[in-house]
Amino acid sequence: MVLADLERLTPEEMEHLFFGVLSDPDAAEEVRLPSRPESAGVARRLVLSVLRTWKLHQLLEAGELLTGELVANAIRHTGGRMIGLKVTRRPGWLRVEVRDSSRALPCLIVAPEVGYQNGNGLRLVESLADRWGADLLPRGKGVWFEMKIRERAAAAVAAATR
Repeated sequence: MVLADLERLTPEEMEHLFFGVLSDPDAAEEVRLPSRPESAGVARRLVLSVLRTWKLHQLLEAGELLTGELVANAIRHTGGRMIGLKVTRRPGWLRVEVRDSSRALPCLIVAPEVGYQNGNGLRLVESLADRWGADLLPRGKGVWFEMKIRERAAAAVAAATR
């Protein structure tokens, strides 16, 4: 889909369109969202839907919050017209990646100045994610976080809901 087509879609239409792509654990596909503020909400809801489908209820709150932070950073700081969102699962880990067209890597502001309103997003990612980082790509970068999946807890919840 091209940007002009995506910009015509409502947030609800984008969620409906992309949920199937992200929720297939074997596909590991990226979805492209327009770089606009409402895409952060779309990305959060998509990740929530994927986590529910994968029975990773213990990661819902942190997954939603951290996804919102990465998407907001990509929209606010990169100036690109599109962002990518990818959710992958491998044994013991969940990974959420947000890609953009900028090659400027994010930096963690350890002690922002008093009254400074920015810089808290990556500190939040640092504190809640088990790992996070950024990778340079041929055309931009990917900023990601990973959270451990407590496989026994996830299996117990899945069994209890059957």
